[in-house]
Amino acid sequence: MTQEFEKLKAEADAAIAQADSLNALDAVRVAYLGKNGAVTGLLKQVGSLPAEERKGFGEQVNILRDALSQAVSAKQTLLDQAALAARLSSETIDISLPPSVASLGQIHPITQTIDEIIAIFAQMGFALQTGPEIEDDFHNFTALNFAEDHPARSMHDTFFLEKDSDEAGAPKLLRTHTSTVQIRAMLDKKPPLKILVPGRVYRSEMDATHTAMFHQVEGFVVDKIGAFHMGHLKGCLTDFIQAFFNVPHCPVRFRPSYFPFTEPSAEVDIGYARRDGKIILGEKGKWMEVLGCGMIHPNVLRNCGIDPNEYQGFAFGLGVERFAMLKYGIPDLRDMFDGDLRWLKHYGFSVLDQPHRGLGA
Repeated sequence: MTQEFEKLKAEADAAIAQADSLNALDAVRVAYLGKNGAVTGLLKQVGSLPAEERKGFGEQVNILRDALSQAVSAKQTLLDQAALAARLSSETIDISLPPSVASLGQIHPITQTIDEIIAIFAQMGFALQTGPEIEDDFHNFTALNFAEDHPARSMHDTFFLEKDSDEAGAPKLLRTHTSTVQIRAMLDKKPPLKILVPGRVYRSEMDATHTAMFHQVEGFVVDKIGAFHMGHLKGCLTDFIQAFFNVPHCPVRFRPSYFPFTEPSAEVDIGYARRDGKIILGEKGKWMEVLGCGMIHPNVLRNCGIDPNEYQGFAFGLGVERFAMLKYGIPDLRDMFDGDLRWLKHYGFSVLDQPHRGLGA
């Protein structure tokens, strides 16, 4: 009987050694260790043997079964390693080769517009800064001269977050403007300051020209009184608008307005005309509001520990989506957030494109 076991093991070992694939190895396993396999058949004979032979016979079958199971497992490990090596060899990529433009993705118009805005203001000497999107009442409202009962608080349609059980004071909120970073910068740094702040902001509104989440760019300058005035603000924004839209003589006007955080305040309009259902920027005839600005209110400087008798500043803010829609002819703001690859292929930009840096660039 011992010779019979040795012969069966030798046959099985040879079959395992010859298996050149996982499928072939599994066929060997089934033939010897499966439900109807040769070793399983030996176990079925135990019940028909005399009582004095059963123990020894069963032990030999178990030894044979364990040996073959280990052999199959070892062979499977070798085949797995060989398959992985073959796959790695066939899927190698030469990372030194330049990418194919056709295989690259598209830059979203919002990203492209932010890059262009940053590039233009960088030429004017503005430094880039970002801040948290979850804010508190002080940075979002109080420090910016919003009184507790000021109607502008409700005008912002703020998303307030639920308070934690151990949280004291006013609840946290999703910032409604990037002006919160202006406050953080003035609290953390000493003038002179010349900073640009791009980022996401949130308000509870949704239509063809508004979404609950959108992007703003905030810019501000703080320096000694006499270093600049409202005329510098007008010149800065006029140069930016003409450079961004690449319209050298684009009409720009400043209308008196009101914002709690600036005084005096102004809204900026650009001239345009409508022909064949299209908006032609840089024409005279109609005006379109594109951003807000003004001299930083003395109370805002004071709230940030800056003496308004020694320093002054100006600030401006614009909506990125609005500028993208005007420059690239995008009709509906909501399409920007649908994730439609066909839309992105039409309006998107090559990853190899450089952001526009101004007139003549």
